[in-house]
Amino acid sequence: MKANVTPLSDQAIYERMVSAILDHQLPPGTKLVEDRLAAAFGVSRTRIRPVLVRLANEKVVTLTPNRGAAIAEPSEAEAREVFEVRRMIEPLLVERFIARASAAHIQALKTCIRDEEAARKAGDMRRAIRLSGDFHLQIAEHAGHQTLGGILRELVSRTSLILMAYSAPHAQVREDATACGCQEHRALLAAIQLRDAKEAARLMREHLERLEAQLSFSSAPEAAPDLLELFGS
Repeated sequence: MKANVTPLSDQAIYERMVSAILDHQLPPGTKLVEDRLAAAFGVSRTRIRPVLVRLANEKVVTLTPNRGAAIAEPSEAEAREVFEVRRMIEPLLVERFIARASAAHIQALKTCIRDEEAARKAGDMRRAIRLSGDFHLQIAEHAGHQTLGGILRELVSRTSLILMAYSAPHAQVREDATACGCQEHRALLAAIQLRDAKEAARLMREHLERLEAQLSFSSAPEAAPDLLELFGS
């Protein structure tokens, strides 16, 4: 551990790892070697284990006896189940959001869409996908339903893995898909601003259906990153 540096909390380590997953920096199947993670974060191995267990409970990491931890590799069936559940709960969440949202909450969604579009135009598809997830999480956060909000947070992390594993292999196709996502978020925002809960729920359902329809279950895996380089300060 480096001198004169305050060790990261377990929560901070967890948040940095989740951010790396959402930013598509940890591809499915990446081995999470405890020694290298401990060195990267400047903590002991005993501090890393609870974080990996928490991520495993959220289905984004797999823990295998005698083999250690790795970023989960969702199957096609699991991917489809995730989108099925999202279609069940997110129309309800957006309806509840409309009933409770303040002008500031709606403005935050506008900012999220603007930042997502800027990321796409800059060619930063990882950030665009992260911001797309944030748009959905902001709706859930202010929908007044902690249980469903917690479920969606897990599902958004798993969706990021699914998009990493099964996004269309051609870069232009991925960019076009993200652009369509921005347009659909804007249409959803328009319904939210009109307080049209029924229309917003319909648009949310169709948006998630389109995301699932664009998955390609024959994509090649990405190369695993160096954990020290990714997380080391």
